Amino acid sequence: MSVTVLSFHISLSIIQNHWLKRKPLCSLSAMRLKTSLLKEPKHRELVSCVGWTTADELYSCSEDHQIFRWNLLNGETSLVVRLPEEIFPIDLHWLPKAVGGKKQTLAEVFVLTCTDGKFHLASKAGRIEKSVEAHHGAVLAGRWNYDGTALITTGEDGQIKIWSKSGMLRSTLVQQGSPVYCVAWGPDSDRILYTSGRRLIIKPLQPSSKVLQWKAHDGVILKVDWNAVNDLILSGGEDCKYKVWDSYGQPLYSSAVHDYPITSVAWAPDGEVFAVGSFNTLRLCDKTGWSHALEKSSTGSLFSLAWSADGTQLAGASGSGHVIFAHVVERRWSWRSYEVTLTKRRTMQVRNVVNDAMDILEFRDRVIKASLSHEHLVVTTSLQCYIYSVTNWNTPLIFDLKDGAVSLILQAERHFLLVDGGGIYVFSYDGRLTSSPKIVGMRTDILSAQAVSLSNDTVAVRDKVDEKVVFLFDALTGKPLGDGKPLTHKTEVMAIALDQCGPATDRKIALIDKNKDLYLTSVRRREQAICKIGTMVHTMAWNDSASLLCGIQDTQFTVWYYPHAVFIDRDLLPKTLFTKDASEFSRSPQILSYVGSQVTIRRGDGSLVYSSVSPYPALLHQYAGHAHWDDALRLCRFAKDQTLWASLAAMAIANKELNTAEVAYAAVGEVDKVQYINSIKELPSKESSLAHILLFSGYVQEAESLLLQAGLIYQAIQVNISLYNWDRALELAVKHKTHVDTVLAYRQRYLQDFSKKETNMRFLQYAEGVEVDWEKIQAKIEMELASERERAASASLRTSAAFPQ
Repeated sequence: MSVTVLSFHISLSIIQNHWLKRKPLCSLSAMRLKTSLLKEPKHRELVSCVGWTTADELYSCSEDHQIFRWNLLNGETSLVVRLPEEIFPIDLHWLPKAVGGKKQTLAEVFVLTCTDGKFHLASKAGRIEKSVEAHHGAVLAGRWNYDGTALITTGEDGQIKIWSKSGMLRSTLVQQGSPVYCVAWGPDSDRILYTSGRRLIIKPLQPSSKVLQWKAHDGVILKVDWNAVNDLILSGGEDCKYKVWDSYGQPLYSSAVHDYPITSVAWAPDGEVFAVGSFNTLRLCDKTGWSHALEKSSTGSLFSLAWSADGTQLAGASGSGHVIFAHVVERRWSWRSYEVTLTKRRTMQVRNVVNDAMDILEFRDRVIKASLSHEHLVVTTSLQCYIYSVTNWNTPLIFDLKDGAVSLILQAERHFLLVDGGGIYVFSYDGRLTSSPKIVGMRTDILSAQAVSLSNDTVAVRDKVDEKVVFLFDALTGKPLGDGKPLTHKTEVMAIALDQCGPATDRKIALIDKNKDLYLTSVRRREQAICKIGTMVHTMAWNDSASLLCGIQDTQFTVWYYPHAVFIDRDLLPKTLFTKDASEFSRSPQILSYVGSQVTIRRGDGSLVYSSVSPYPALLHQYAGHAHWDDALRLCRFAKDQTLWASLAAMAIANKELNTAEVAYAAVGEVDKVQYINSIKELPSKESSLAHILLFSGYVQEAESLLLQAGLIYQAIQVNISLYNWDRALELAVKHKTHVDTVLAYRQRYLQDFSKKETNMRFLQYAEGVEVDWEKIQAKIEMELASERERAASASLRTSAAFPQ
């Protein structure tokens, strides 16, 4: 054995032993709420509602008829207005700040609903601009829609009414016999969710549309919320439970029974977490339902919860007269050996677990979003964006943000993407704005990580209006790819993900649709079909350094070693899959990342599981990418893994490496394909070989076009004869005025073999005027093949002369 081969085997042995020793590791999330409370309450009575004007300013209303302004920057609390004695407020909601992506020029206004059947439109200074008689009995809830063009109110009288921005009645949407305690707008403001005793009801605003309703709780439902980003519904009631639902009424999570009724629920704006309030209890939960943190305080019941627009702070209205404030701390981000923790609102701690080195990062403003990947940490505050390299934590690159409310950060190897209410922006890691893809009419602030994906050369965005549509943009220019038409799937798309490696021309996008089917298609080669590669797939992630895709498929954890095989040899795809039992990941797991050979999975109970995948597939991709086919063969022989051999076979065909493909197909027992590859190797010209490789992968039209462009008319006709495409074969023969008799001869033989008579009128027409002589046909074919061989030999001589050794 040579020294090179010996060292190769030793290296692989070390990798294999290291991988086999690794076991799934588990850890718990540590995100929590840091609460603050004044020693003495400002309000003398129960606080009924709270609402944020900015990320640092809050208004609170109480049954003591007072409205207070809380400034969190300087800690001051001031009286805004003392309401008339007959006004007892129930609910407060501020008119949205941005309408249609543009800042409002009008004075800020909030709606205040009251027990006397009225709602009041009030200015920021507390002046009541308009009072409207709305319901018989108390007005229990009032909510502006997302663009601020409509107001909805509910009352004790069981009615739901829609009002204009100025307080004019537009319609009475619902009339029922029981009070409507709470209401929420749907993500597109075209539906509403409301309570009816123990039932939840979704009613579209279109009169003829179907109403969806279901029994949600065993007691009266007190509070609901509907998130625009994740499209999930949250409910809490007198049965002392909170529950999470999808927008079709399907249950996703039901909590254990609490000691007291659930009196308030609220989604964070980005839809990643939500808060639940009860008697002396404030709970922070993940969107899937499990609890991050539980805070106990002597506040009595929390009747209202409100998140600040940036999702970093939470306020609660309590029965004791207190207003409780909380902000999220100890959020964690990890990548390879680095772990970043948000220890305070403006402080992060970076730890390298390999050498236990620590760094402290201080920020001028409150941290809103962060992302750690591809050797960079990207942090956004309310005013600025910080870019750190993992090799230098001391000198970040800083630039100002137009809109501080960044709702999403995505990273690729060469650049990163920011999403805010104003649009989508792609930046390089040196802080330069690379592009800004535009989608007319889309609310970018409600885009989630499942609806946006980024690679080195492509940005993909799923449409929120028509979820079958995925927009594709060039990451460097921001312009739509190809002819500008989006990618359209046959059913609604739930999640999208771009692969991270390889050239831009081979970029693939994976998508999970409403039926939980996993599909793969090319981003730039639209002629490639959208191919299904998995069923019952709940979650997926691409590897960061190779075109490997992992997912949880029903009860199996699956890794597609070479998902592109579906475009090369569909029969080979099942042989390229690695599967193992996913029961260790419990119910409803979510794949967070696939970095190197480690997959990070969030289990249904909130714990993180780290599962190792074989490093060999990534190594095989590396060898194939650099055309090191001998190394790839040695790797497969060493690993003795049929899945690797099948992946190598597809990679070799994709790269037109027939010798390697022949060995790989033989290793997986595909004898017929080995024979076909041998026949391709015997073809006289390069064009014929390439055409038959395309035929091998099922691309008939592309193979025919290649042969016609090379002037190999007979070979193009013969391809269609071999595939029994008789009409196309005759069409080519007639068009090029050659081998019409050949087509007729093969057609006659075919019909004779099956004892059939000719019924095709075109063939009957040409058979009358063309004589079929097999000897002449064979001679003509021999001449065609000899001519092709001569042409190939001449081309080879010209190449040798141009590039002498």
